[in-house]
Amino acid sequence: SDSVTINVGFNGNFSDQPVTKVFKELEQKCIFVVPTSSYTVPWFPTKISDLDKIRSRCIMGGSETMQSDHPGFHDKDYRQRRDMIADIAKNFRVGDKIKKVQYTEQEKKTWRFIFEKLMQLYPSHPCFEYQLAFPLLVEHCGYRADNIPQLQDVSDLLFEKTGFTLQPVYGLLSNRDFFNALAFRVFCSTQYIRHHGAPDYTPEPDIVHELVGHAPLFTDPDFADFSQEIGLASLGASEEAIEKLARCYWYTVEFGLCRQRGALKAYGAGLLSSFGELQYCLSEKPEVKPFDPNVASKIPYPITNFQPLYFAADSFYKMKEQMRQFSRSLDRPFDVKFNPYSRSIEEVDYV
Repeated sequence: SDSVTINVGFNGNFSDQPVTKVFKELEQKCIFVVPTSSYTVPWFPTKISDLDKIRSRCIMGGSETMQSDHPGFHDKDYRQRRDMIADIAKNFRVGDKIKKVQYTEQEKKTWRFIFEKLMQLYPSHPCFEYQLAFPLLVEHCGYRADNIPQLQDVSDLLFEKTGFTLQPVYGLLSNRDFFNALAFRVFCSTQYIRHHGAPDYTPEPDIVHELVGHAPLFTDPDFADFSQEIGLASLGASEEAIEKLARCYWYTVEFGLCRQRGALKAYGAGLLSSFGELQYCLSEKPEVKPFDPNVASKIPYPITNFQPLYFAADSFYKMKEQMRQFSRSLDRPFDVKFNPYSRSIEEVDYV
């Protein structure tokens, strides 16, 4: 026959009187009216001030959440220092300038050790976009072996280049909360540095990982847009969808490779802030596949060892377009867009 099936999404419950009335009217005019299972949309931020709520929900942070195998667990002075720096993030509110940290000589020594080792590889291993961005951070934000940059200085440069900003957090956020912030072109960053007893290792993100690994590429428009696409796709998404996005994020922003002029280059922050894995990832040891979010989203990843598998992108622009297409396949009954003037989220329509 010439019958047509129409799927309709709406806000409300089947037991609501207005909904019941509409269903009765539809039943009189349609052959079949079949209610399907409801979808409960998780809370998500719609205005940038909502990020204050997100940043207060760290699942790890400060000395109270350190595990016994943490390098700084038995160091009383380090634990007190972590708590002191954590207070800056806890007291920060959207619109504030990020308070500076007066880093100690021991902290600067740790930074120098890592910075100088990584500088040996930066002329050859990172992608071209990173190599273009890093001198900007040296010039404008004080990236040097003898100086730990301040978040506000870096945030100001990123905003000038792509509209991205940094906001301080005192520890690790859930995937959902972290991605939700990306939707607003906000990257949540720690300010503490790893323990000096293990400068080559940190069990959680620290300022080396954030500022050396992540920050430089937020000056690139296509990379910034790609990161925001993951954030927008996370708003109101199901737990299953968040897990898929987390895997895509891991295999790109954290541990991504790209092909440039016939050679593999690194752009993932976990690679660019790790002297050992930055060498390993471009060797012949790991497996490398072309980036496809439909594939990457299904593959679990290890978090304590070097990655056995990496995905290589053709370009940040193509990667961005792939993520936009992939996000449409996720089980969310509406779409969203970011209003850059009000820095707010708007629901577009039901799909």
